[in-house]
Amino acid sequence: MYLVDTNIWLERLLDQDRSVEVGRFLEIVPSKELFITDFAFHSIGVILGRLNNSEALLLFVRDLFIDGSVSIVHLGPEQMQRVVEIMQKFNLDFDDAYQYVAAEYHNLILVSFDSDFARTDRPGKTPLEIIKGK
Repeated sequence: MYLVDTNIWLERLLDQDRSVEVGRFLEIVPSKELFITDFAFHSIGVILGRLNNSEALLLFVRDLFIDGSVSIVHLGPEQMQRVVEIMQKFNLDFDDAYQYVAAEYHNLILVSFDSDFARTDRPGKTPLEIIKGK
């Protein structure tokens, strides 16, 4: 079960350099095994809105939640103490600490291109690392 970070989704949505890698990951891993945080979901909405790309946002929502089985996870106020601890312990910004704690709390493998997770005890994996392991 995988918590997919914002940068993975955006890589595919914006057809960036590693889009093919992300596409292959999404083909191999069933959507019922994929999770996204509410924070990442809303961040993607903000980014696509700023890019004036509402079509991509609607396609994203349809692919993940209407046609797919991706689940949204969230952290409540009671987990914010842990988010702050992780920010301080690993020198992460809020969004990375939020992803880290969500993965920890829900016992998920973090999938990200973000190298900041490498300095934590939950370094996560790239889509390619998961593909190679399947």
